[in-house]
Amino acid sequence: MSRPKNDTFLRALLKEPTEYTPLWLMRQAGRYLPEYCETRKRAGNFLNLCKSPAMACEVTLQPLARYDLDAAILFSDILTVPDAMGLGLYFAEGEGPKFERPLREEWAINNLTAPDPYEHLGYVMDAVSEIRRALDNSVPLIGFSGSPYTLACYMVEGQGSSDFRHIKGMMYSRPDLLHKILSVTADSVTSYLNAQIDSGAQAVMIFDTWGGSLSAAAYQEFSLAYMQRIVAGLKKDKDGQRIPCIVFTKNGGLWLEKIADIGCDAVGLDWTIDIGEARRRVGDKVALQGNIDPNVLFGTPEIIAAETKKVLDSFGPGNTGHVFNLGHGISQYTPPENVTALVETVHAHSRLLRK
Repeated sequence: MSRPKNDTFLRALLKEPTEYTPLWLMRQAGRYLPEYCETRKRAGNFLNLCKSPAMACEVTLQPLARYDLDAAILFSDILTVPDAMGLGLYFAEGEGPKFERPLREEWAINNLTAPDPYEHLGYVMDAVSEIRRALDNSVPLIGFSGSPYTLACYMVEGQGSSDFRHIKGMMYSRPDLLHKILSVTADSVTSYLNAQIDSGAQAVMIFDTWGGSLSAAAYQEFSLAYMQRIVAGLKKDKDGQRIPCIVFTKNGGLWLEKIADIGCDAVGLDWTIDIGEARRRVGDKVALQGNIDPNVLFGTPEIIAAETKKVLDSFGPGNTGHVFNLGHGISQYTPPENVTALVETVHAHSRLLRK
């Protein structure tokens, strides 16, 4: 299997020279696009959309039809893994994801097992295969999963949380139970991402959305250690091509060097850290992905261009090791035309910087 015709994203992750800085956007297939909303309406609900390979393929490709992006990312949800563990995922209108059976009892935690990704998450693998066929080797496809700690937050809390009192209560009163959840979930994520790679994903990303809510010591013990275990267990090559891995901890800038040491190819950054400072701190150990504030996209095209140039200029000279992205997911209220200003500026200005 040859690299995609546009392999700029993969080359940047592997710190190979590129003619410009590639970009993709977290949550690039989402509610800010009217065509996505139309497809979601046809699906009936969000879970139906995730579980239909044809519709997941359709929405994955929608942003690429609109914008000159350098990668596609599988349309799915991080909570498919705990759903496959039997926790009963559902989406309450206007309230976000919830689980019917959150993990609070010792017996339930001890009974937790890793799902077979092909048997219980086959619809995701079918979507990956279908998207790869539809992309026709034009740009790379990114597969992804939530981190064990982030998934555990939902699994124990039963929904999103502002204080994480159930999971942190478990962490400090029964750390053995939380380690059991994290261990099974790490095994699940490893096999899930490897199955995505076997099905056609050309890079994978671990989203640690809630790791940044931990203390420094707790982060290393309950989040980073399990992501390191996953990275060590990932397939590094497929069909003679290297499969890069990105790790992203929101609010993880304090621990940048430690994240860069776990064996990943790239570290994703949120907008709270200056990317030039991040580059100085990690040197050439890893590529960096990020990191403009998603809310910049509510500015005028001129402001968007100026803020985009600031990130590129801060990363500094050289033509290796940067994938441009938002510091977190794009807002559903973003005007679609504003994304055009971002994409065009990244490509044009990064070419200028290489001259």
